[in-house]
Amino acid sequence: MADNTFYTVVELSRALAAREVSAEELAREYLGRMEAHRNLNCFLDVRPEETLAEAREADARIAAGTAGRLTGIPIAHKDIFVTRRWASTAASRMLEGYMSPFDATVVRKLREAGLVTLGKLNCDEFAMGSANENSAYGKVYNPWDPKAVPGGSSGGSAACVAAGLAPIATATDTGGSIREPAAFTGVTGLKPTYGRPSRLGMIAFASSLDTAGLMAHTAEDIAWVLGDMVGYEPWDSTSENLPAEDFTRDLQKGVKGLRVGVPRAWFTGELDPEVAAAIEKVLEEYRSQGAEIVDIELPNAGLGVSVYYVVACAEASSNLSRFDGVRYGYRAKDYTDIQDMIKKSRNEGFGAEPKRRILIGTYVLSHGYYDAYYIKAQKVRRLIAREFDAAFEKVDLIVSPVTTSTAYDFGAKADPVSAYLGDLYTVPASLAGLPCMSMPCGIHSNGRPIGVQLTGARFTEARILGAAHAWQQATDWHKRHPQGF
Repeated sequence: MADNTFYTVVELSRALAAREVSAEELAREYLGRMEAHRNLNCFLDVRPEETLAEAREADARIAAGTAGRLTGIPIAHKDIFVTRRWASTAASRMLEGYMSPFDATVVRKLREAGLVTLGKLNCDEFAMGSANENSAYGKVYNPWDPKAVPGGSSGGSAACVAAGLAPIATATDTGGSIREPAAFTGVTGLKPTYGRPSRLGMIAFASSLDTAGLMAHTAEDIAWVLGDMVGYEPWDSTSENLPAEDFTRDLQKGVKGLRVGVPRAWFTGELDPEVAAAIEKVLEEYRSQGAEIVDIELPNAGLGVSVYYVVACAEASSNLSRFDGVRYGYRAKDYTDIQDMIKKSRNEGFGAEPKRRILIGTYVLSHGYYDAYYIKAQKVRRLIAREFDAAFEKVDLIVSPVTTSTAYDFGAKADPVSAYLGDLYTVPASLAGLPCMSMPCGIHSNGRPIGVQLTGARFTEARILGAAHAWQQATDWHKRHPQGF
């Protein structure tokens, strides 16, 4: 097997099955690359002995003839999923060194499918951020340009795949945290329908929004892995009980006959003209393949950012209240009584962004403001979801921008509000619980990748992946990689 950093999951699977490479050899190669590119700060916890033990177990299954198609494939996990044999910190000082007694359901299912864990990936603290500047353990660097943010909160996952440090990685998306970093780093990222992958063992930020997903080089890779990641979890009250599904089934269908909706109002205002032009080429390609392009309206989607930051912060305020220095997590060393201990533990354990969101959430949930902010936000959230439902009566898929621009420089959005507004195109689908993904569609004149967003109705992941695959079969943007890797 020739040395090629950017092998896909599908290619690696075939090489492993043909005995061209062993799982242990593959694991050692990726561990070496991870060490060589530590300067990206993608990984928070790497334990080679554990990785190699899993790889040897995979090789034993291959030798015994009991391996599945994913046995031996390396994978890295965002540090928002708890893991038994790697530390689970949510990139926060609050959970520094924490070792979970169990694996998150997503991690367990992928391990049972035979994938080999490379380590835990850096992210924004408690998945709160759009640039991966908020980690307690330092920012992640974009392999395309070290001056550029990799996007967040799953910046470690995105940069890891983009730099060829893993062929695939888990990630989470609350308001765009898979799609935005995927767009900023030129990789393919999918956020499934809310409730399809289990949230059990995912360190909670906003319980009605948090969704596990995947980042890889291609839509085909994600389709191969997704079926083993999702599934009903009886211990998770938000988990959907659905039959098993083959997410590869639409990969060869193409887009002929599909009605592709375009929210034209999203192509005006602050959208970078080069980003808009790249997305128009996606639409032209789909039209040439037989899709029908239909203009649609989502009039209340523009309220999504305001709604999202009320709902998400309210839920964060509730979820993060458990981190008080009493039961687990960081505890201040010097205090006078229990109240002083809790106050100091939370003040010292949380970074600036979690504190900001806790304060906002506590405010909107407080007496006198609950009805004015939280309840009203939930009503508008329902309006946005209904608008998507109405749109999907007319179209099969929606194509739109992921972000207004390519990756911006570190520090360019120091004002939190300007950073929040960067989620303009991603939060509406999150509020509606819809599946959506980002895939590469160009390179800007500034040398940074451009992404396009595909959104579908609930539980139409296979259709979205099929449409993405059709684009990737016709173009090579997903094969463009940063120099030096």
